[in-house]
Amino acid sequence: MRDEPPWQAYQQALLAELTHWSEHAPFAGRTLASIFFGGGTPSLAPPALIAAVISAAEELFGLTSSCEITLEANPGSAEADRFLAYRQAGINRLSIGVQSLDAAKLRWLERIHGPEEATAAFHMARRAGFDNINLDLMFGLPEQDLDHWLTTLRRVVELAPEHLSCYQLTVEAHTALAVRHAQEPYPLPDDELALAMLFATREQLAHAGYQAYEVSNFSRPDLKCRHNDGYWQYDDYIGIGAGAAGKWDEPDLGVTRYSNTRAPERYIETATTNGCAINSRESLDHLQAAGEACWLALRRTQGIDRAAFKQRFGTDAFDLFAANLQPWLDREMLKVTEQSIFLTPAGLPLADTIAASVL
Repeated sequence: MRDEPPWQAYQQALLAELTHWSEHAPFAGRTLASIFFGGGTPSLAPPALIAAVISAAEELFGLTSSCEITLEANPGSAEADRFLAYRQAGINRLSIGVQSLDAAKLRWLERIHGPEEATAAFHMARRAGFDNINLDLMFGLPEQDLDHWLTTLRRVVELAPEHLSCYQLTVEAHTALAVRHAQEPYPLPDDELALAMLFATREQLAHAGYQAYEVSNFSRPDLKCRHNDGYWQYDDYIGIGAGAAGKWDEPDLGVTRYSNTRAPERYIETATTNGCAINSRESLDHLQAAGEACWLALRRTQGIDRAAFKQRFGTDAFDLFAANLQPWLDREMLKVTEQSIFLTPAGLPLADTIAASVL
């Protein structure tokens, strides 16, 4: 078993993919507004690889003057030591997976860092020159009460990051966590407590100057995560790398989605040889694509922009999905104005259910 992944070969595969998409529809000739190094642990990659990808992206596509370039990182000291090198490579936004500032909770989540490493990583990122930092947090953990969560939130707000992502723990099927939970159920907060945490989070962060622009995401003014917000607005994106996914609009108002081969060795071989490594491809027709666009947009605080939707799909969103949305309107969980369709505070806890009703 090798100690280090074959980074040089992986870099060559990434650059081959970038070159392929720069020469083929629908991405040829398009300028990039954001680059996001995410999934797994990209901050384990050599800074030289990150620099090479950014340089190639700029040369092959061009970058907007305000292009946001994010790297996801874990707070372990071995990664934090590289922050300055990543800043010099071209990363201008850092997203750090803190999750909790409670040592016991971090052990339960099987994180390798402790609270001290998390705060140290943040300060190290500041010293490296990062002025746009997101911290990921998780609430609804076993035996966590409201006071415990709000204490964590206050401690994080004192650090003054530009962005916060606050997600409720969910036990996803077919995961190691689900297996553990089935064997010995965790004492997770009940629905009433989880709702109290959700609304208290929004209240406390609003008071601290963070705007809620999506169900779980909060930012200082004008510092929304451009990559994630583009995803919720159903923008096109190129996915490169093992297991990466991409999406583009079709002229018939449908959508094509693809995902790459997941096994790194197979990905390297395929991308280097063919210029791309698509393992699966899916086509959505007009109605399916419109439903997915609504599903994503309803997670945003601004909801569905009716004028933009009509320009894109040729039909008003409410006219298209009135039968699906009316029950939520009747229950005052959804609101429709001339400009938009959005969740009310009452509908926020059922955001996923309401949004999925259009699919």
